Amino acid sequence: MRVGVIGAGPTGLVLGIALARRGHEVTLVDRDPGPEPDGAWRRKGVMQFHHAHVMRTHAVHVVRAEVPEAYDEWLELGAEPALAGDQMVAIKAQRETYERGLRTVAMRERGVTIRRGHVDGVLVSDGRAAGLLVDGRPLNGDLVVEAAGRSSRATDALGARESIGGSCGIAYVDRVYRLHAGAEPGPMTTPFTFAAAYDGYLAILAPHEHGIFSLIVVRRTDDKELARLRHDELWDRACAAIPGISDWTDPERSQPVTSALAGGNLLNVYRSQRAPDGRLLLPGLVSVGDAVCTTTPIYARGVALAMLQVSRLLQLLDAHGVDADTAVEEFADWCAAAMRPWVIEHMAIDTGLARRWAGEDVFADHHLPGDLVLAAGAQNPAIGDIAGPWVSMDGGPESLEPARALAREVYATGWRPPYADGPTRDELVALLG
Repeated sequence: MRVGVIGAGPTGLVLGIALARRGHEVTLVDRDPGPEPDGAWRRKGVMQFHHAHVMRTHAVHVVRAEVPEAYDEWLELGAEPALAGDQMVAIKAQRETYERGLRTVAMRERGVTIRRGHVDGVLVSDGRAAGLLVDGRPLNGDLVVEAAGRSSRATDALGARESIGGSCGIAYVDRVYRLHAGAEPGPMTTPFTFAAAYDGYLAILAPHEHGIFSLIVVRRTDDKELARLRHDELWDRACAAIPGISDWTDPERSQPVTSALAGGNLLNVYRSQRAPDGRLLLPGLVSVGDAVCTTTPIYARGVALAMLQVSRLLQLLDAHGVDADTAVEEFADWCAAAMRPWVIEHMAIDTGLARRWAGEDVFADHHLPGDLVLAAGAQNPAIGDIAGPWVSMDGGPESLEPARALAREVYATGWRPPYADGPTRDELVALLG
């Protein structure tokens, strides 16, 4: 089978390599030329390539199952497993390191071609996908995979899809640092992050390889005062005032390696494989990764959700052999059942967060978002035990339902989660001047 893949990011690379190893001929098309001769890789047009990332367990395990050499490449590049006891819960690596390791394997994989170009659209013959139009030239294929992320427009001409979601109501600014040689890391609140909820904003820090770490400050989208954190001087002033963060960013301990970076329009969006009338958008076409499911970065689920999709699609293609259409039909149903609920959950989390920062009391809402359910575990430890699969993504949002019932009981008493020790949003704004 000839497979044309739109996009050579992590989703396209893992799927492309895995399909080639199953005997298929795969061409990945991407506008990016890859790393330059000096090793630098700017990856223009892919905002998240340069921003904070956490590579959760599923982002690692699926790759180790399908492309084990990539894991070795990550370790060679300096990536470090994050452990909880003797169990790996994440890998400490920048998005660039994660993608570079995959691309290195793909470049030498027989049956995989990475072609630089712009996809003008999908070729259609006899009512099904027949390949891609790349820079005005046809690239014939038996299966087309859309893996170019949420911003891809290559399939728009095929018509509307069933979809939900949109802008999430929160935004962030982040910055990348490196620890000085011999400097010890700062405090952590989980095995792979420092995360704290303050009155009016969040701060989340993720260690990477070679002493590099990323810090993001999350705010309401309409909070123009905290948006000024994109200015380095004001960012430094804020970091020095936030406990925990100040330890990491102390000039005696680390130094910035980028300026403050403003995150783009953050979305929670689910796009089905199907048109609004329920039929497949186009037989022979399948969307994977962020093209299906986009969630905000607070819980760092993006790459993990993409890899879960890759794993499921490969299982279905293996099961149905040459009958790719049946595999895509079943994959569409699986995405609706397994991916759509994550988007709905994150819509609730982000909407609730923005409303609480605006002063609303949303704790009596019928559907408690996952972050409030977890917070209630401070009062009822049984909640934390139940919520484990939701946190690790071994269970979907539905696995949290028993814990939601217990959390409602906690909030009915009038208890509310305390904020972390640090300046409130208004105090931080006053500090910025």
